[in-house]
Amino acid sequence: MPSTAARTRLGLAGVVAAVLVASGVATGPAARAHEGPAHGQPRATLADLAQRHGRYFGSATDNPELTDTAYTKILGDEFDMITPGNGMKWYATEPQQGVFDWAAGDEIVDLARAHRQKVRAHTLVWHSQLPGWLTGKEWTADELRAVLKNHIQTEVRHYRGKVYAWDVVNEAFNEDGTYRETVFYKTLGPGYIADALRWAHQADPKAKLYLNDYNIEAVGPKSDAYYALAEELKAQRVPLDGIGLQAHLALQYGYPTTLEDNLRRFSRLGLDTALTEVDVRMQLPATDEKLARQADWYRDMTEACLAVRRCVGITLWDYTDKYSWIPAFFPGEGAALPWDEQLVPKPAYRAIREALG
Repeated sequence: MPSTAARTRLGLAGVVAAVLVASGVATGPAARAHEGPAHGQPRATLADLAQRHGRYFGSATDNPELTDTAYTKILGDEFDMITPGNGMKWYATEPQQGVFDWAAGDEIVDLARAHRQKVRAHTLVWHSQLPGWLTGKEWTADELRAVLKNHIQTEVRHYRGKVYAWDVVNEAFNEDGTYRETVFYKTLGPGYIADALRWAHQADPKAKLYLNDYNIEAVGPKSDAYYALAEELKAQRVPLDGIGLQAHLALQYGYPTTLEDNLRRFSRLGLDTALTEVDVRMQLPATDEKLARQADWYRDMTEACLAVRRCVGITLWDYTDKYSWIPAFFPGEGAALPWDEQLVPKPAYRAIREALG
């Protein structure tokens, strides 16, 4: 494997070549490398390269940016899996009890279908972005169980046959591996997770069903909790197909060096894994050194997934800094994605291509 410095030079050179080709300036080998194997042919996309390894390469998106035609062109061309960032969450799909609204989710499913892309649906059960009618009431266990089952099965049935996978339960554990004290856990106990998976499977037996969380990329207390839960669910024959590792990373906290080992141990349980919400943020301003280190992290994550047969794919949490969630939630941080705010590829984009290539 090339040294970090050599890989950084390759990444920066690749981005420069890509920009020159796009502007019509570059000629010769650099231009031909960007165009593809034969001069004048379109270059392989990230999805094309991932498919050669039996993987997908996806991006999240959200409804407000779908009016940006330059953005949607790249979204439609470069990726083969789409995740709706917000349009399938509970607050959007059941804003009033028993009253469902599919407009936002349907728009993204229709967009994906138009581009022959699959959809990772996100998310059925989560403690955040819940409607006020749900959070503003004290529920008995029987009441909440009925509400939860109805929501899951109504939504999954609506999208039956239209989505590849569901993040069924999102962010169920605390950092120390204890259960998060959500309204569902406090009212129903830990069994709500198995129930949610069973109900989703009943509504769409062909959809892949995942548990999804952040800070479980490395082996540690939180990922250990998911491993123990997955073992228990598998022993009970609960329909669980995979574990989603969100992979919201930050340069200042270090790279999860046990990522590949962690992916591998879930595979040994008979589970798929996926990197589901990938971004690598940094403290601003971005510098060449930070962008080069970010590129190395994107390369390393991609290589870790490729090294583990049951790691089925990678999804960026939107592909461009223009629509990143990071600056609003982490003031002073950003520049987290492989395309910048002008939709120009960064060193991270070339690093991903090198890993896939």
